[in-house]
Amino acid sequence: MSASDIRKIAEDKMSKSIESLKTNLQKVRTGRAHTGILDHVMVDYYGSMVPISQVANLSLPDSRTISVQPWEKNMVGLIEKAIRESDLGLNPASMGENIRVPMPPLTEERRKELVKFIKSEGEDSKVAIRNLRRDANDGLKKLVKDKEISEDDERRAQEDVQKLTDRFVAEVDKILQDKEAEIMTV
Repeated sequence: MSASDIRKIAEDKMSKSIESLKTNLQKVRTGRAHTGILDHVMVDYYGSMVPISQVANLSLPDSRTISVQPWEKNMVGLIEKAIRESDLGLNPASMGENIRVPMPPLTEERRKELVKFIKSEGEDSKVAIRNLRRDANDGLKKLVKDKEISEDDERRAQEDVQKLTDRFVAEVDKILQDKEAEIMTV
């Protein structure tokens, strides 16, 4: 393993941390509707638990409503029940073969709670990125100890890893800033 391999591995893992943060923040409900909110809601489909998106068509008729259209008529009640029992605090209403999921407006207090939550998620991501930096630096030190690279090469590689870390931490900050602005918009 070389210094560039260690840097590449660290960069890949840091990218995955960013993707994980984005996925977690998609679940945070803002006042606006988007189909990603229902991604982790599972419904019983003939004995196996599957995501709603695999048994129904999700669409947005307007900015505050998600429309769920099951592919099978007998799934309407099951999907409605799964959404109602999820931890999202949503109240779906079935209209024949279609289910409408209105997004309730957020209170100021709830918005502040959500901002605290996304900041803690962001901090977790930053910690993960810093841990990856530490792992990369430990790998570089091991290469020096094994006399595979010189100390000058190690120092340059550590500076590269630090620049990489700074870039990803800045990206986390930008994602959090955008999400906070989205939540606080009334």
